[in-house]
Amino acid sequence: MRNKLALLAFAGVLLFTGPSVFAQSGSSAQGGANASAGQQVASDQDIQLLRQDLRSKKKQLIAANLSLTADEATKFWPVYDQYVNDLVQVNNEKYNVIKEYANNWGTMTDAQALDLTKRSLDVDAKVTALRAKYVPIFNKVVPGTKTATFFQLDRRLTMLIDLQLASQLPLLQDQK
Repeated sequence: MRNKLALLAFAGVLLFTGPSVFAQSGSSAQGGANASAGQQVASDQDIQLLRQDLRSKKKQLIAANLSLTADEATKFWPVYDQYVNDLVQVNNEKYNVIKEYANNWGTMTDAQALDLTKRSLDVDAKVTALRAKYVPIFNKVVPGTKTATFFQLDRRLTMLIDLQLASQLPLLQDQK
């Protein structure tokens, strides 16, 4: 189990390494942040492909770390897929907040900063509410220990991705 967790942690870090993918090209006069030398500018299509790849790797890691019988797997994976579809909708909001942050970094007003903070906290609350909604749904198809293990894995992977994202975004106060 420790080897699987080490693999899980390592893979999570690899999922989102590299330059700031949310950097936008353009001048600050246009409201965009300049991409630093050596940073790639990612298009919405690039981000969409990256997010699909992250979801695929996350599913593989959950499959490798959640022991399911054949019968449990038959019932679990359709629920998982629905959960991910619902989570994607919430994460679309998260991506929009991050994208807006990146686009306005360097020229952001106090009002914009507070609005983005509120929207970010709303996204966090929606993710928590979605998880709470799905606990009994997953528990109908797998035992409680496997439901809890799934949510542990889901949260750990999400935290790893969030940590990597946070490390790529500059602090707002540094824009001046």
